Amino acid sequence: MAAPTPTTEPTTLIAGDTARWTRALPDYLASAGWVLTYTLINATGKITFSTSAYGDDHLINVSAATTGGWAAGSYSWRAAVALSGEVYTVDTGTIVVQPAFGAATLDNRSFARIALANIEAYLVNPANLSSAQYKIADRELSRIPMGDLLAMRDKLRLEVTQEDAAAHIARGLPDKRRVMVRFG
Repeated sequence: MAAPTPTTEPTTLIAGDTARWTRALPDYLASAGWVLTYTLINATGKITFSTSAYGDDHLINVSAATTGGWAAGSYSWRAAVALSGEVYTVDTGTIVVQPAFGAATLDNRSFARIALANIEAYLVNPANLSSAQYKIADRELSRIPMGDLLAMRDKLRLEVTQEDAAAHIARGLPDKRRVMVRFG
């Protein structure tokens, strides 16, 4: 059984999924020849697709193969109807295109995990810590003192441990941080 077709534009869409919805525009009936076109635009690109008639309504049906080529990001969109050289904007909004599941660029780690990995990678290469501060011409670079960096690493390790414990509990498993003791 097919899922019901939504009647409004989605606020999010996963690249590689089919985009399907209908739009009723009583003043611009598809059966009268009006064609509804969507334009999505952001700093990296522009996407345009047209609808087809679905009785008096407009059917949006963009294939998974087509959306699979869309770049992830936030887009502003414009819906416009056209007939015999007349064009009218009927709606605008925003949509977030999320990366396709399994995309090579998908990094679903938390900020704490990413920051911890970066700090630990920075600490592995002591050459990166050769200078606490230096100046070349009118540009200056300062590095975080070792003590502050280690304190930040410890704080992030605690956050990651708490994330792991919460995920463990969410899966119905016991909290690994809890130690059970029996006195006899």
